[in-house]
Amino acid sequence: MARLNLLLLIAVLGTALLLVHTQYRSRQLFTELERVNSEARRLEVEYERLQVDKRAQATPLRVEKLAKEQLKMRTTTPAITLYVRQDGSVIPAVVAPAAPASVPPAARPAAVRRSHG
Repeated sequence: MARLNLLLLIAVLGTALLLVHTQYRSRQLFTELERVNSEARRLEVEYERLQVDKRAQATPLRVEKLAKEQLKMRTTTPAITLYVRQDGSVIPAVVAPAAPASVPPAARPAAVRRSHG
């Protein structure tokens, strides 16, 4: 009977130590889980902040300003646009009219000057 009591005492002590160890490990894991969840929330907040910054940086006015200032780009106009045909020849978008002789408006004939009113 003494052997059985000793064996049961050892089993109870072993079970008690296992229980203590399991509770300790459970607390460690819970603490780690809370730390990881906190880090995840922090990263989500940072991600949202970066998305807002990204949207602010990509506004059309800002992009146009940077293109003009840093890349020295300019808005296209028909005067500076050229079209390339399939055969490789280049044609301007707008054919410039022949430059009129530089005659001041007052010196033009009366038939050319028109009065509206």
